[in-house]
Amino acid sequence: MAGVVTQMAGKRFLGRELDSLKHSGELRQALGGIKGPLMKAAQILATIPEALPKEYAQELQQLQSNAPAMGWPFVKRRMTSELGPGWRKQFQEFSHEAVAAASLGQVHRAVDQQGRQLACKLQYPDMQSTVEADLTQLRWVLSIYRRYDNAIDTSEIYQELSARLREETDYDRERRNMALYRDMLNEESGVQVPEPVPELSSKRLLSMTWVEGARLMDFIRDHADQAQRDRVAYNMFRAWYVPFYYYGVIHGDPHLGNYTVRPEDQSINLMDFGCIRVFSPTFVKGVIDLYHALQRNDDALAREAYTCWGFSDLNDDVLETLNMWARYLYGPLLEDRVQPIQKGDSIKEGAELVNKVHRELKRLGGVRPPREFVLMDRAAIGLGSVFMHLKAEVNWHRLFQELIQDFDVDRLAERQAMALDRVGLERPV
Repeated sequence: MAGVVTQMAGKRFLGRELDSLKHSGELRQALGGIKGPLMKAAQILATIPEALPKEYAQELQQLQSNAPAMGWPFVKRRMTSELGPGWRKQFQEFSHEAVAAASLGQVHRAVDQQGRQLACKLQYPDMQSTVEADLTQLRWVLSIYRRYDNAIDTSEIYQELSARLREETDYDRERRNMALYRDMLNEESGVQVPEPVPELSSKRLLSMTWVEGARLMDFIRDHADQAQRDRVAYNMFRAWYVPFYYYGVIHGDPHLGNYTVRPEDQSINLMDFGCIRVFSPTFVKGVIDLYHALQRNDDALAREAYTCWGFSDLNDDVLETLNMWARYLYGPLLEDRVQPIQKGDSIKEGAELVNKVHRELKRLGGVRPPREFVLMDRAAIGLGSVFMHLKAEVNWHRLFQELIQDFDVDRLAERQAMALDRVGLERPV
């Protein structure tokens, strides 16, 4: 990785020629070998259109599902440790080669004794230790950051990232998350969720029914029809936000490897449920209250929304600075018309806005974002990136209104409690 950075610096500052294809490939190999949370950061970066040079984005996008895999001797040892020495008798077939590999584990295709086609996700060894080591370094980096920049107090952010990353190493929890999503999305014809197979699963092995589909970028390459692309965008919107506005649950990891598209009807398959966040019903109410506050220019309601999320000491200047970012994120939802998710040069606009908000918060003494903000922002920005790739043109306002028009915080609390109890997940504190 250091070599790639040196080459890029040489090109930028010394005018040296850089073989972008060669060095972007080297970067992918380096990150693939590292595994773990650092590679997840690369996955996120590769998802955002125009955030990286084209060659680098293309190489890093392969990390979504094509990271370097572990070999068959490793797989046999890991499967024996999870299902016992007779594990092979539980399958008619089990592929020697991984069909997909990512940050925490790799996927093998299999057929069980009932003839079901399965995907078996096997965790890499010592991932809990890897995560703890990365979190220790993250804490160190954030402590240095806080010494010279007071715009954002990252203490709550660190707590959230720590909790979610530790949960991602627990495949038994992910199995229950998958069951939860099957429950919440059972009436959404445009979204499919695999069925978990508990008898062939453990804390480090997750077996599920196999689902067929195309990667998003492959679908985009092969389908120029705008109506089909818009249908994919609609299904993605419903897949992420029906669980949130009806049950207070968000999928916090919308990178390109966590879903595929069924070209025949443009429905989507959700396949990874490690990074799931359950919110208190009042937090969801705050999201909707802020939307109405921006609609009506109602500062009192906006202040109430931020306060219910956990922001404190909100004077008028801090409130207006937070609203600048909120207007950017909520912008497409506020206008009742068909439009793309971005306007003009959205990458440049977003970067300039981030810098402006940062400068203002630093001048005003900074804020401490509540930990719930982390995955909400990540989901919103990640989905926005998907819609940009699709060049989707949708009436986002009406999609949003469909979800919130009958919102009732008490009914959400009841639905949430029943759904969590059905799959054995704890309720939010």
